[in-house]
Amino acid sequence: MRLGQLLNNITTDNFDGDPELEIEGLAYDSRKVKPGYMFVAIRGYTQDGHDFVNKAIQNGAVAIIAETAEGVKCMDEGVTVIRVSNSRTALSRLAANFYGHPFEGINLIGITGTNGKTTTSYLLESILLAAGVSPGVIGTINDRIQGKTWEAQVTTPESLDLMHRLRNMAEAGVTDVIMEVSSHALDQGRVEGCPFRVAVFTNISRDHLDYHNSMSDYFEAKSRLFLDLRKKGPGDLTRSVINSDDPKGKALIKMTDAAVVTYGLGSDCDVRADRIQVGRDGLTARLITRDAKVDILSPLIGDFNIYNILAATATACCMDVDLDTVATGIRNVDVVPGRLELVRNSLSLCVIVDYAHTPDALNKALLAARQLVKGRLITVFGCGGDRDKGKRREMGYVAGEKSDLIIITSDNPRTEDPAVIVRQIEKGVRESGLDKLEEQTEELREPGYVIDIDRGNAIRRAVEIAGKDDLVLIAGKGHEDYQIIGKEKRYFDDRKTAEEVIRDFGIRKGITKQGNAGLWPVS
Repeated sequence: MRLGQLLNNITTDNFDGDPELEIEGLAYDSRKVKPGYMFVAIRGYTQDGHDFVNKAIQNGAVAIIAETAEGVKCMDEGVTVIRVSNSRTALSRLAANFYGHPFEGINLIGITGTNGKTTTSYLLESILLAAGVSPGVIGTINDRIQGKTWEAQVTTPESLDLMHRLRNMAEAGVTDVIMEVSSHALDQGRVEGCPFRVAVFTNISRDHLDYHNSMSDYFEAKSRLFLDLRKKGPGDLTRSVINSDDPKGKALIKMTDAAVVTYGLGSDCDVRADRIQVGRDGLTARLITRDAKVDILSPLIGDFNIYNILAATATACCMDVDLDTVATGIRNVDVVPGRLELVRNSLSLCVIVDYAHTPDALNKALLAARQLVKGRLITVFGCGGDRDKGKRREMGYVAGEKSDLIIITSDNPRTEDPAVIVRQIEKGVRESGLDKLEEQTEELREPGYVIDIDRGNAIRRAVEIAGKDDLVLIAGKGHEDYQIIGKEKRYFDDRKTAEEVIRDFGIRKGITKQGNAGLWPVS
């Protein structure tokens, strides 16, 4: 694309280059620059792209977008340097221009909130498939369309990667894109210019305070998805779908310029539910809109999933999907990876893996597990390093209140000392009233907690002490198949580890039966 075309709708502080210059590609990582590329220097959380301008030029960049020209020593006088006030905003618009505004003709649906984004996206994807359209998903677990999946590095990609993915989806015939939108993405302008038809708010609770200065700042970032939504989106078709049972939902209703569809359990909600029954095989309920009612059955366990179901239903209604189709789509989702996911096994042990890594999410997972367990609730969890330290004590307290036995372990310690993280969690556990048990006690029959920093060994211990009526909840990592220790990313999957531990335990006990047991012990 010619440089002049690429710069369309972008305000520059100075530009005296050749508008006919051909740009072969864009990059914000100097290592990905190729001959003929434009390099956009953006300021990151830990690094500043302006420090890598000359490296980009060495790799073949012919044009540079930067907020300052200081320190930029062009090694070739033919390199064009264009100064802008905000490189991230410029990158978003450059990417949209370069990839031909790939969102045109696609219904964009953005989902934001602390918890529930992923499950809501799976439910909505299934509903849209049942409706006969072709949805794509950009989210925490992966980016996907029917028949193709891409690994997700972050919940919401950087704007350049996002536009590239949207172009791929547009060319594959995708009609609707469901996008999980993180607070980081909103704060950094990654979805700048995306004309969302529907914006969805699930809930808000403590998270990411290592990045945001306060809960107020965190909410402010989330709220940006709803500001000028109608102005940016497809006019009268634009909708804000908001959980009005959440206190911040009520604030968002007043902030958005789009027509609002509320959901929740209150009688004044536009989309609500009653007759809710939660059991071992999932949940049943009656969905109620202003115009219709339908009975649903969902294989998903956990009473909190009714909110995810309501969010998906309200969004589907905004897309003119009828409730019978909604019910079909809901019924077709039997599991969401790493979200209260049962580790099926031949020993009929009840082991569940969940992504809960915030106090609120852990509390909800534990409450759901408590409804299902006949015996003890055994919880294995830790907290990530180089992240919000304040939530560690809170999560320890929540786990201590709701669990019979806790094994505190390591999560992704990153560059922090795992023992330090564990001590911060332990403080909350002790405040809840649980006492530390003797480490040498193998059976661990009494209520309390132990510490085992080796996550694999912690899972092994939990499985081996679990009785047939007990439930083991392994929380924190969910679908993740890695553990970050120091700066090294190692393969580790809670689900696979639990499967292997259960299999080996069965072999040692002389149980060699193969099978795929259900959630509850069978005689």
